[in-house]
Amino acid sequence: MLDDIAFWVGYLTNGKHLTWYASFQFTIFAALMGGALAVVFGLTGATLKNSRFLPFRLVGSFYSAIVRGVPDVLFFLFFPLAFEQAVEWIVATQVCSPEAIAAQTAPWPPCREANWFLGTFEYLILASVSLGLVYGAFATNVIHGAMRSVPAGQLEAARAYGMSARQVLWHIHIRQMWVYALPGLSNVWMLIIKATSLLSLLQIADIVLWADRLGAPNFLPAVGLVHDDWRWRYYLVLFVFYILVTWLSERAFGAIMRRAGRGILSEAHG
Repeated sequence: MLDDIAFWVGYLTNGKHLTWYASFQFTIFAALMGGALAVVFGLTGATLKNSRFLPFRLVGSFYSAIVRGVPDVLFFLFFPLAFEQAVEWIVATQVCSPEAIAAQTAPWPPCREANWFLGTFEYLILASVSLGLVYGAFATNVIHGAMRSVPAGQLEAARAYGMSARQVLWHIHIRQMWVYALPGLSNVWMLIIKATSLLSLLQIADIVLWADRLGAPNFLPAVGLVHDDWRWRYYLVLFVFYILVTWLSERAFGAIMRRAGRGILSEAHG
């Protein structure tokens, strides 16, 4: 009995497992930052779609239509790679001499000095921006619909009080639309949480990658087979983790929606 306890304590607290526990911060960071950026991009896109100027409306409609039509995995791989190579190309125009370009044997980057070495943090930022761009397109439609749901009488009353178009937009229109947008944004947030399982595609040692590594059959020459294929057990832990995050998110959004609804009702009665 004591030997079994000692084994499990030692096994679950070894260096690889501690690294796996620490990798949960990457998933949480990507979800929070990606969610915040999705709201920013969504607000921007919805504002453009509601603009009085046709070019702005076309940009907002193009963003929400095109990005939503691209598969998440494809965009998740395309954007970081395209951004990385664009930066390297810009740097190459400044630092690469003709001799250095001629001496370069690899097809990319143009010269060794232009190579941009990305670490986990840089890839994590690019992954978060990718999440924000993809799901910001979904948030654009949600916020656009919510803005159209705001009673026109409230906007007309604000204009009658002498408020400018910008004041009506930011102090009345956007403030009032949140109560209509929150249910849809909660669904977008759930999609972002699920999409964080793609972080390993960008060379980020996240919870999914470590679960696969730790659960694979483990063999040590001095000991023999430590365990067989345990991946389903590690995936079960991730299953519970995502269910817990979903449950907490639903509770949080429920509280936010109740508070936002009280605010709208109090303003209406006032």
